[in-house]
Amino acid sequence: MTQPRARAPRRDILSKQRLRLWLRLLKTSRDVEGNIRERLRTQYDTTLPRFDVLAALYRNDKGLKMSELSGALRVSNGNVTGIVDRLVTDGAVVRVAVPGDRRAQLVRLTKKGMSEFETMAAEHETWVNGIFAGLTADDCDRLMALLEVVDDSAAAASSRNGE
Repeated sequence: MTQPRARAPRRDILSKQRLRLWLRLLKTSRDVEGNIRERLRTQYDTTLPRFDVLAALYRNDKGLKMSELSGALRVSNGNVTGIVDRLVTDGAVVRVAVPGDRRAQLVRLTKKGMSEFETMAAEHETWVNGIFAGLTADDCDRLMALLEVVDDSAAAASSRNGE
């Protein structure tokens, strides 16, 4: 005869619930990102990393050094270099020398790049709005507040771990 399982202490239940939440957040994030990636690919023949580079440059109309661009996107310089090279070839961005620093270059959007990005960004907003259409304004505010709590908790955990 099997013994009934003992009930887990409340903190273990909460720990498991938090783990399920993390997995759900990860799945949801991947699903949304996959949806956006696919739409960028099929409708604009572009990639999400390319869109992200254009977005970062759009927000910084004076341009960004490669190191600033990779820092803004939280990726390596090598990852950004290949994307920027292709954007230069396509005429969407230009590299401009930094006065007083022969080794540094700024990357800036061209008029063509700005126009292409503005078109994609408007569509991107429509896609995201559709994906989150089931949420009310209050739902969005509550979810943003809860995610801020998670961000704060993650930052505190990082500082406790010496990161």
